[in-house]
Amino acid sequence: MAVKNRSDYLASLKRMRPNVYKFGELIEDVTTHPATKRTVESHARVYDAANDPGTAEDYTTTSTLTGERILRWNSLMTSADDLIANMKMKRQNYRLTGSCTGAVCCGWNGMNVMWAISTDIDKEFATDYHGRLETWIRRVESEGLAVAGALTDSKGDRSRKPSQQDNLDANVRVVEVRDDGIVIRGAKVMICGTAAANEVFLLPGGVYGEDDKAFAVSCAVPRDIEGLTIIEATHPSDRREFEPEAEFEVPDTGITQGYLLFDDVFVPNERVFMCQEFKYCAKVIGYFTGNYRSCIGACVAGQGDAMIGAAILLARANGLSMKTFMPKLIDMSINNQVTYGLGAGACATGFRHESGAFFADPLSAHTNKVMVATLPYETKRLTQDIGGGIAETGCMPSYKDFVSEKYGESIQKIFKAGSASAESRFKAARLIEWLTLGAGVPGCMHGGGSPDGAKLMVRMNTPWEEFADYAKRLINIDEEVAEPPKPKR
Repeated sequence: MAVKNRSDYLASLKRMRPNVYKFGELIEDVTTHPATKRTVESHARVYDAANDPGTAEDYTTTSTLTGERILRWNSLMTSADDLIANMKMKRQNYRLTGSCTGAVCCGWNGMNVMWAISTDIDKEFATDYHGRLETWIRRVESEGLAVAGALTDSKGDRSRKPSQQDNLDANVRVVEVRDDGIVIRGAKVMICGTAAANEVFLLPGGVYGEDDKAFAVSCAVPRDIEGLTIIEATHPSDRREFEPEAEFEVPDTGITQGYLLFDDVFVPNERVFMCQEFKYCAKVIGYFTGNYRSCIGACVAGQGDAMIGAAILLARANGLSMKTFMPKLIDMSINNQVTYGLGAGACATGFRHESGAFFADPLSAHTNKVMVATLPYETKRLTQDIGGGIAETGCMPSYKDFVSEKYGESIQKIFKAGSASAESRFKAARLIEWLTLGAGVPGCMHGGGSPDGAKLMVRMNTPWEEFADYAKRLINIDEEVAEPPKPKR
């Protein structure tokens, strides 16, 4: 089976029904429209890497279902090596694109989570979710699809459960169960890479009880399914991307976040992998965030690598040696390796579910999320520090001014600093602006959930009493040293 390439991928997107909007406009072709072509290009580069002999080992693997060579982001991850290969690929993705490639990330994680969960549900309820999922995965492998993952609901009032919301459509729910499938409606929000995806893999966005069982749903739908409308979110460099000279102002790559509005969407049974089995939602969230929060350490490390490179380029264009900034560059590299290494450690010390799916160690994974919400911001600060004032938003003229017949030559003369051309200095400064303040910024703070949520998981997964017992044995304390009772008020 041939591995899908860039041309195949772009052609598959062009065949899809237009259902993506931005600035009030229906986007007829996501591969060419200024609002979406950069996220598509980011994903196309990943397909390029899968077909490049120099990188194919990281971007392809052998299917555990068929024995065929497939795209890595369509595979089942059954070992620590598979999770670490996930990380290696993601770090390289950021080096190639400077940004997130969500349609070869979150859906991949989602299908691996449900590979385990569907096994558990089938065992308890005699359903056939696992077989459905296997059939769907085999098709995804065969067709080499890009699959976005939709976990996050808009939620509404955070103090209320989904079933208590004034607007029930704040969360995706099952509104009808038929003999041949289900009907869903509601909203999934801030979904990475949707415009660049062939399919969307939905997961329940929270831990639900029986009153909220309608919201416990997992399924996979074509991105262009009838009843689904996608609104692309905006970012600081949006308007710049629409300019004819955008190629000079911003990279050819980028990411977009989609707001997915499901309006009574019918999903046939063969695409449904969970329907109202609410008791398994906690496991879904636990498995998904564990793998995601370990591997996102590679994402921010990869972008950190790009920021180091951009800082070096602008320092040289400013007329300074990188050696001038070596202590800061070293700190940036350390930050990158902390999140990457901690994520790899979480993968290496994980566990295998009876279905064969492999999951990261939760304590290390959620600890990594806290680091991901901290260290990359310091790396961004250092990148701006090294770059100097022109690397900050509002300190650069537009490219139209840069090439103006009236004063462009004067601007270019004052932009010339070191041995590099004025144009290269301009571009390096714009890249730093994009990486640290613009569309290149990954979801460090809330991608994969909030750091406070991660700290809660750290609290839940740290064996506090076991540690206290270690200390007691070390100093020969035989009595019970109990936690004091909560004071009465």
